[in-house]
Amino acid sequence: MSKSNKKNKDKRLTKKGRSGSRQLLLQVLYQHQLNGDNFNTLLSQSKQIKEFARIDQEYFELLLKEILKDTDTLDNIAFKFVDRSIEKLDPVERAILWIGLCEFSFHKDTPSVVVINEAIELAKIFGAQDSFQFINGVLDSFLQEQTA
Repeated sequence: MSKSNKKNKDKRLTKKGRSGSRQLLLQVLYQHQLNGDNFNTLLSQSKQIKEFARIDQEYFELLLKEILKDTDTLDNIAFKFVDRSIEKLDPVERAILWIGLCEFSFHKDTPSVVVINEAIELAKIFGAQDSFQFINGVLDSFLQEQTA
C-alpha cells in the first residue's frame, strides 16, 4: 500500500462530533451516488459502523435527510459556480459540495469559515490531488454571492 493510500485509510472516520459526521456523510453520499441507496438504507448501514457512536448522530441524520431531499436544488446551486456539468463532477467533490451548500443554506448557526475549512479537509483526505482548491473556490463563490 502506498504512503498516500495508507494515510487516507488511517484517516477514515477518525474524527468525532460534527467533523466525524461530515466524514461519514461524505462516504454515505458517495455510496448513494453510486448505488442509489435511500435514506433508511444509508442510515441503517451507518449505525452499524462502530465509529458511529463517536459522531454527532443527530447532525449526521439531519444533514443526510436534508441533502437527500434536496440534491437537485443543491446541484442547481453548485452548477452556477462550476466549470463543467454536474454529471461530470467527481462523486467525492459532489458530495462535499452537497454537505457545504446544505450547511450554508440550512444551518446558519455553523460559522462559514468552519464549513469551508471542513470541506477543504474532506477534499484533501478523500478527493483528488487538487480538489480542495476546486471545493474552496465553489463554496467561497457561493458565500460571496450570498453576502453581496
